[in-house]
Amino acid sequence: MTTLTTSTEVQEHAVASPKEWIESRKELLKKEKEFSKLRDELSRQRRELPWEKVEKEYVFDGPNGKQTLAQLFNGKSQLILYHFMFGPGWEQGCPSCSYLADHFGGALVHLAHRDAALAVVSRAPMAEIDAFQKRMGWPFLWVSSFANDFNRDYHVSFTKEEMTKCKVYYNYDVTGFGAEEGPGLSVFYKNAAGEIFHTYSTYGRGLDTLIGTYNFLDLTPKGRDEENLVHSMAWVRHHDRYEDGYKVDAKAQYVAPKGSGTSCCSGEHKS
Repeated sequence: MTTLTTSTEVQEHAVASPKEWIESRKELLKKEKEFSKLRDELSRQRRELPWEKVEKEYVFDGPNGKQTLAQLFNGKSQLILYHFMFGPGWEQGCPSCSYLADHFGGALVHLAHRDAALAVVSRAPMAEIDAFQKRMGWPFLWVSSFANDFNRDYHVSFTKEEMTKCKVYYNYDVTGFGAEEGPGLSVFYKNAAGEIFHTYSTYGRGLDTLIGTYNFLDLTPKGRDEENLVHSMAWVRHHDRYEDGYKVDAKAQYVAPKGSGTSCCSGEHKS
């Protein structure tokens, strides 16, 4: 086995004969199969988590008027809600959440045929959501929780006092965070009697599984290519904001969206 310098970015990588390559690939395949089985087991344990009954009557502002949490199910028994970082008065939605949302549209028809609805919720008023959604061209249902406690109850919106003290409850721990809104995903089940149960929520890197682009990049020689970035998702742009000559500043820190107000002293939005 020899080494080959391929470029200034991917250097001195091992190069093997076809026989050696197959041997190495089969060794890795064993680990990939182990990982798949571990992932299946983890998914099974996730389904076995206890549920909590949703006692509050949440009413959201939707594109066609008021909608209750029950109505967001759209006739299905399962509801997947993505908590999108977009607060009142923000200039636009979070670039990283937008990166995730770019992957949602193609899943909608398939989820609907597996008894699952998908919707997105943010605290921004509906008029601001509607304008940004039209700009981005997304087809999913997006509602506003501006008039209710939903974001606070599911730990994705933080008060000015919490931000000032750099102590917010996020991802099941007290931590610092870079913006007054956080990303997350919550899952709900509605039984035949109309009772709603909260079955699961995940935050931070628990959202990685939603990002198809990352799954593609994980297969490539460079991978996600984020190791040398101070803020791992500093390279991400809204899909209509990539320009010719696009470059990434490796030293760029996370910057809270314009209009988001007080920033916490530590913590980084990392989906």
